[in-house]
Amino acid sequence: MNSNTTIDEYLKTCEKAVRMGGNAVQNWVGKFEVRKKGPADLVTQADLASQEAIRQVVLGAYPGHSLLGEEDDPRQSSENRTEFRWIADPLDGTTNFVHGLPHYCVSLALEHQGEPLVGAVYNPVNGECFTAAAGKGAWRNGKPIRISQVTDISEALAVMGFPPQVKPDSPDFLVFLEAVFSCQGIRRTGSAALNLCYLAAGRYDVFWSYGTKAWDVAAGVLLVREAGGVVCTAQGTEYLLLGDPLFAAANPQLLKQNS
Repeated sequence: MNSNTTIDEYLKTCEKAVRMGGNAVQNWVGKFEVRKKGPADLVTQADLASQEAIRQVVLGAYPGHSLLGEEDDPRQSSENRTEFRWIADPLDGTTNFVHGLPHYCVSLALEHQGEPLVGAVYNPVNGECFTAAAGKGAWRNGKPIRISQVTDISEALAVMGFPPQVKPDSPDFLVFLEAVFSCQGIRRTGSAALNLCYLAAGRYDVFWSYGTKAWDVAAGVLLVREAGGVVCTAQGTEYLLLGDPLFAAANPQLLKQNS
């Protein structure tokens, strides 16, 4: 960590950045154009405006850092990577946003050597801001949150993420087919970042997804861990932010029962 910067200062900057990104997103409500970026996936001017707002906040405060955003060229981002790197999803839940469904957010985390130090996820529609700092806890609008203590999968409300294009043999879909007969209920919301936030806050009990990228989950993974949860890969090993596809997250007892 930079000798003159505390983790609290990083978190303050992180929260400021997602709120500025959220304001940029809301400025485009009802007046954006859409272009495709993949099958059943979309990008709007709102994504780009949010990412630029985030960039100005974090690199304005820490010009020696770098930013990996969903809308960046990954090759260029890799070449420009620094010791401290901000990872941003400027609009998670773009399809929801395009359809006027008020379930989307701005997600941002600061990682150092592959581990997230601070994270924030902001829903500009309802004003909820989830934050976390490594070793210090997780919060919703400044109040501590804790993961659910449900330990039986039959009592669990699960949430699942699917890739933009789902096929009958997609791993996500096969897990869904198994879980639908095992869980109390299953939800699919269209925002991996909010799924992890709600899991950290105890609203969901377990989360499954194969198709996430680092920017989808960087902040959410830290939130889950700091709220007492565990995040693992499909092989049951600890999830690593750089390189591993996210698979499951829950409290340790529930995850162990279903690993």
